[in-house]
Amino acid sequence: MSPDTKFTNSSLEDLAQRRMVIEAVSPLIDGGRFAAKAVAGWPLAVSADIFGDGHEVFAAAVVLPDGSETRMAFIDNDRWGCEVTFDTPGPARFSIIAWRDLWGAWARDTRKKIDAGQDVKVELMEAAQIIAQAKAPKGEAKALKALATAARKGDAETLLTPDAARLMARIGPRANVTRIERDVPVWVDRERAAFSAWYELFPRSAGPEGRHGTFRDVIDRLDYVADLGFDVLYFPPIHPIGTTNRKGKNNALRAEPGDVGSPYAIGAPEGGMTEVHPELGTLDDFDALVAAARDKDLEIALDIALNASPDHPWIDEHPDWFERRPDGTIKFAENPPKKYEDIVNFRYYNDDGTPNAPFWAAVRDIFLFWAGHGVLCFRVDNPHTKPFPFWEWIITEVRAQHPGAIFLSEAFTRPKIMKRLAKIGFNQSYTYYTWRNTKGELAEYLTELTTEECADYMRPNFFTNTPDINPYFNHSSGRPGFRTRAIMAASLSGNWGLYSGFELCEDDWLPPKDEYLNSEKYELKHRDYDAPGHIKDDIRLINRIRRTEPAMRDFRNLRFYNASDDRVLYYGRFDEAAGSYLLFHVLIDPLNPAHFEFEVPLWEFGLPDDGSIGVTDMLYGNSFDWDGKSHFLGLDPHERPYAIWKLSPPEAAE
Repeated sequence: MSPDTKFTNSSLEDLAQRRMVIEAVSPLIDGGRFAAKAVAGWPLAVSADIFGDGHEVFAAAVVLPDGSETRMAFIDNDRWGCEVTFDTPGPARFSIIAWRDLWGAWARDTRKKIDAGQDVKVELMEAAQIIAQAKAPKGEAKALKALATAARKGDAETLLTPDAARLMARIGPRANVTRIERDVPVWVDRERAAFSAWYELFPRSAGPEGRHGTFRDVIDRLDYVADLGFDVLYFPPIHPIGTTNRKGKNNALRAEPGDVGSPYAIGAPEGGMTEVHPELGTLDDFDALVAAARDKDLEIALDIALNASPDHPWIDEHPDWFERRPDGTIKFAENPPKKYEDIVNFRYYNDDGTPNAPFWAAVRDIFLFWAGHGVLCFRVDNPHTKPFPFWEWIITEVRAQHPGAIFLSEAFTRPKIMKRLAKIGFNQSYTYYTWRNTKGELAEYLTELTTEECADYMRPNFFTNTPDINPYFNHSSGRPGFRTRAIMAASLSGNWGLYSGFELCEDDWLPPKDEYLNSEKYELKHRDYDAPGHIKDDIRLINRIRRTEPAMRDFRNLRFYNASDDRVLYYGRFDEAAGSYLLFHVLIDPLNPAHFEFEVPLWEFGLPDDGSIGVTDMLYGNSFDWDGKSHFLGLDPHERPYAIWKLSPPEAAE
């Protein structure tokens, strides 16, 4: 700095006051451009690097908009942290402040001097000065006065008691209080955004064989879905289906008489995305279904697919809402070499680069329409093929009226695009779980989802299958593979789901693709849900464990442990505050048994390697003790391909 550099009083004062350093705040998404995700009633971990010059004692706190403070605790290496809780879904924020703790520094240094036999008369004078700066509320004025008296009388030991430390931590003076430059935005969701179990079915297949199903038929299926333990019932599009270029069975380009077409080719003379297919019933029937589901603690989720058939009413009403080729013909959807001849493309931007605002507003109003009919869970089809600003605006607009709305991103795409969609507001995200099959692949992927920055904004929903995806793994895995894939999806992630037929181990596929033969997307499918070989008991079990064990809620508590066989995935879910501790062994090989050694993580409970811990087999209900760290287990794909254990550490058992 040159000698003639001048500071204004205000700039110098501001610079000098910011003596504390607050860095590397977490969660902080892209410098605060996007909100971190929290859940109402769940603790949110906040941390930061906090330090200052010299050998002072420092303190810090997280400050919420109502002015309440939560003191941060020192972790290590200048890292501080605490947990805060938000009570109401919607936008929120927090700040962090840090300061030099004058009393803390005084107490630390004075204790050292006393222990060294040094005179502390001057230190007692300093204590009196610090106490004089403290501001005590009514209830603590008497205690503060007692400290002042002790300082005046030279009673150092009274000033150095834990009670004095706690009092001065609350009301003592704060020097050089420094606040982060801007608050950290947080979006607070209701719990179902972070912890849910989805079941997908086609309402049109809910009727008896030979007849198109209706919403009233779905009401008769609600007990089945609830009995399996699901809490979200999700439908593919329920709107009128176009007839132009209608697809036939197995995606045939030509439909035969009676073919029902793809529900994703939305729009017909009967209406578009705010109308229901006439053969499903009426809006009143839909409302009755939503109410009946609510009575069983089920939410209805709708698929919002921005696909228009060539028969959609908007084509005539709003021709400028659709992409057109240079020759003026409307542009059909395609993902070369795939073509979707029964779908045309919407136009999101005008030729001058401005947003097609009337169309954006119309899409927003679709969400608001269905929210008005009791639907707050939306699975969004292929959002990665639409502009990011479009979704950010839509989600913000809908949340302004319905902060409990949940948006599930069905984006099987590149990782950074998936994550961007989560940042701009999607509450849940489809993932690569469907194609992660080996122990190494699963452990690596889950470690990324639970420990890297994306854990602060991206919530996975592990779907075992979809109408589009019949996973390669299940083509030849038989019933054991279906069992383990369901158990892992439900126990590795806070959100999970399956498309109907998975519980019946349906595996007919369309070579060479990971798609279903005789796909329900193009025909009615009537199933015998009690057919032999189903895995309904496995699904009931894992959903019951999810409901009753607090450890299953926040998937970020996932920890992997060592099993000696690479075909066995071994992991735990622990919630220490709730006393809920679960271990899982899953045999990934669906064909061959495994006998392996594993370690009971006694160290997690402060127990020695030869310690003992209580355990309950969650499949069979028997309880016993595991003595020592090392044990052996056998799993057989055709009898017991997985094991779930509930641990009872000694303190909990007492």
